[in-house]
Amino acid sequence: MQTRRLGSTLEVSALGLGCMGLDYNYGPPPDRREMIELLRAAFDRGITFFDTAQIYGPFTNEELLGEGLAPVRDKVVIATKFGYRRDASGQQVLDSRPEFIRNSVDGSLRRLRTGTIDLLYQHRVDPEVPIEEVAGVVQDLIREGKVRYFGLSEAGVRTIRRAHAVEPLAAVQNEYSLWWRRPEDELIGTLEELGIGLVPFSPLGKGFLTGKIDENTKFAPDDFRNIVPRFAPEARKANQRFVDRLRTIADRKQATLAQLALSWLLARKPWIVPIPGTRNLSRLEENMASVEIELAPEDLHDIAERSFPIEIQGARYPAAMEARAGL
Repeated sequence: MQTRRLGSTLEVSALGLGCMGLDYNYGPPPDRREMIELLRAAFDRGITFFDTAQIYGPFTNEELLGEGLAPVRDKVVIATKFGYRRDASGQQVLDSRPEFIRNSVDGSLRRLRTGTIDLLYQHRVDPEVPIEEVAGVVQDLIREGKVRYFGLSEAGVRTIRRAHAVEPLAAVQNEYSLWWRRPEDELIGTLEELGIGLVPFSPLGKGFLTGKIDENTKFAPDDFRNIVPRFAPEARKANQRFVDRLRTIADRKQATLAQLALSWLLARKPWIVPIPGTRNLSRLEENMASVEIELAPEDLHDIAERSFPIEIQGARYPAAMEARAGL
C-alpha cells in the first residue's frame, strides 16, 4: 500500500478505513468478531489509517477499534472525534466546552486502549465555543502526550484559519466525492495554502457510486439513508444517469465504479486520503485496488465532461443536519 502525508509529518496509508458503519448507522450491526477480523485483515493488507468517533454507537465503535487494533496499535494511526453528546432525550447536541473535550479524550483513550490519540478531530464546529479556545485545549492535550495531531471536520475556511493559527492542523475531514464537490469552491485551495491534508468521508456517495443501489433498493429500518433526501426513491432514480455515465469510463479502465470514484479522489491532490467504509472483505480489497489505478489527464477530462453537467437530485442531508456543517 502506498502512503501519503497529512500535514507536514503524519504518514498514513493512501486509503484509510472509515469505521462508522462497522456497528453504527447502516442497519443492524454485524457480528462483532467478524468486524474485528475485518479490521485486522485491513491492516494485514496495508491499511494503517482507521477513523472512528465517540458518537458512533455512541462509544461502541471506539471500543471495537480498541479491541481489534490492540495487537498492532503501534503500527497504525487512529483518528477519533469529540464534540457531540447525547442529551436527556437521546438527541445529539454539540458540546466543545473545554471540560467536555478533556473528559471526552480521557474516555476515548480508555476505549481505544491507548495512551495517545494519533489524530483528534472536532466533529462539528460548536458556535457557542470560540475555535481558538478549542484549539488551545487540544494544544494542551498534545503537550501532555494524550494527542499527537489536531483536525477539524466539516469546518468552514475562516474557522480553519483561526484554529490553524493557534495549533497547526494536520487534516480536515469533509465529505468529498464525484457527486459532492463543494470542497472545490474554497476548501481545497485553503488547505493547499496552509499545508493541511484532506480526508474525504463518504467518498463513494454513501454507497451510491458503487452502482449497487437503485430506486428499488430497500434499506434496513435503522439505516440513516432512509432520512437522506438524496436517497429518496425518486432521487435515486434520477441520479442513476450520473452513475451510468461513469460506468462507461470505469469499463474502459477495467475498473469497478467504486475504484473509479476512489482513484478520481486520489488523483486530485497527493495529500488527499479517502476513508471508504465497508463491512465486507471483498469490498475492502476492491477499494484498496483503486490505489493502483492511474487516471490520465484525458480520463479526468472525460469524467468531468460526461458526469459533471448532470445535476444531482436531493440534498445530501436533512436541513437540520446540513445547518451544522461548514461553520
